[in-house]
Amino acid sequence: MAAPSQPPPAHRDPATEAFLAHRRLLFTVAYEMLGSAADAEDVLQETWLRWMRADRRMVLDQRAYLVRITARQALTRLRALSRRKESYVGPWLPEPLLTAPDVLEDIELADSVSMAMLLVLETLTPTERAVFVLREVFDVAYDDIAEAVEKTPAAVRQIAHRARSHVAARRPREVVSPDETRDALAAFQHAIKTGDLRGLLDILAPDVVLLTDGGGVVRAAIAPVVGADTVAEVLGRIAAATSLHTAHVNGSPALVLRVDGEIDTVVAVHLADGRITGLYAVRNPHKLAHMRRALNR
Repeated sequence: MAAPSQPPPAHRDPATEAFLAHRRLLFTVAYEMLGSAADAEDVLQETWLRWMRADRRMVLDQRAYLVRITARQALTRLRALSRRKESYVGPWLPEPLLTAPDVLEDIELADSVSMAMLLVLETLTPTERAVFVLREVFDVAYDDIAEAVEKTPAAVRQIAHRARSHVAARRPREVVSPDETRDALAAFQHAIKTGDLRGLLDILAPDVVLLTDGGGVVRAAIAPVVGADTVAEVLGRIAAATSLHTAHVNGSPALVLRVDGEIDTVVAVHLADGRITGLYAVRNPHKLAHMRRALNR
């Protein structure tokens, strides 16, 4: 489902203007709760419809009201998605999201939409994830969160504390600068393109993990691939049949692999101590549809 069309500025009514003013925020809230750009767009459509039906004369804070609607719709969808993921074939990875280059300079925002962080959020319950995203990423007031998740403010504070502790124990420790990521990715890309196995092993951590998400639709490893030697061998086979390009994905530079000009795989990386410790390769064509449209635009 597409996002609501945007009428020409001269014909926009105040309700439309208010929604569009907060659209980017609402999309990010939904995406961080769901890990899916397509589902986030659907949530925005639902939010738009509810916003247009609301008695807006009673709305004192439009931003807070729209965030509450978005979070409530996203939470409902997240619960349904959680049940579907139980039967998913192979590793489930977030849908890659094309991000603007300036996101890289906002370390906090880049971290919150990174593949590594989104995978940490996957270990929370739906309600914990909603509370964590709203409170820790967007600093939404506890009372507003309580209304969105249909809990008491006291219960929300307890959930927030539990979610913070859970995430703190699992989130990546090291903050990697955009320049470090670019340099590592450039070395990685050069090694793959030139078939430089030694150079590839130098940039991969010994215990590097490669996760490939094909969703049972296309060929992909259904279990994590572990170890520099094994990962290098797999990457060599993939790269031999593709062309490599870079793009800004989920707040960091990433590789886009194309076959006959079409996006085949998007590979995000995670770094620690100057070496790649995690590779997240999304091959499921359903999860690449949003990226294809974004790059075509």
